Amino acid sequence: MGHTAVSVGGMRIGILGTGNVARALAAGWATAGHDVVLGSRRPEERMDVTGAGFTVVGLDAAVADAEVVVNATPGTVSVELLGSVGAAALAGKTLVDVGVGLSDDFTELSHPNSSLGELIQKAFPETPVVKTLCTMDASVMVRPGSLEGRSTVFLSGDSAAAKQLTARLLTDLGWSAASQLDLGGIGTARGQEHFALLFIGIAEGLGSHTFNIDVVTLPSGP
Repeated sequence: MGHTAVSVGGMRIGILGTGNVARALAAGWATAGHDVVLGSRRPEERMDVTGAGFTVVGLDAAVADAEVVVNATPGTVSVELLGSVGAAALAGKTLVDVGVGLSDDFTELSHPNSSLGELIQKAFPETPVVKTLCTMDASVMVRPGSLEGRSTVFLSGDSAAAKQLTARLLTDLGWSAASQLDLGGIGTARGQEHFALLFIGIAEGLGSHTFNIDVVTLPSGP
């Protein structure tokens, strides 16, 4: 089931993280007209990021002024980093989680019997969490139209309102309503994150990380 998504402009988005994913999302949403900052534990040390034209502030500041918070930190430390910001600061804000916890050699999940999305939601019950965009690389997240043919982006979360808001932000990155598939509650984030191991295998088989998958159904009609 896809979302009926329309663009929403001028939102304040705080992206926690300064890596490739965070920078790609920041550029994509800024181009769509949103006010975006990146949050870092050590913003004074990220001159490489600020020199590239991004605004980098501390984690607390990135969250304080944001209407939407995006977790683009390494999945192995995300809960700890969010905990340093505090539940009170995150309460009531939609948190879009794109992280996946993997071992250093990318062969094992750090949450094999759960998901990062579920752990974040459990740790911060007053913050609606939506899992999305974790089944592809950064370039596809913000340029789905660069691929040959259509592909699918997934959403998992317990809050219908938070998923609707996230769907609109996905639209601003180029994901049509038809390409967005709502999987259900935050428990379904487990499937999204566990796809990471298959993603790595496909990437090795193709010799490229720039690809995505599509959910193909039976044709309609008799």
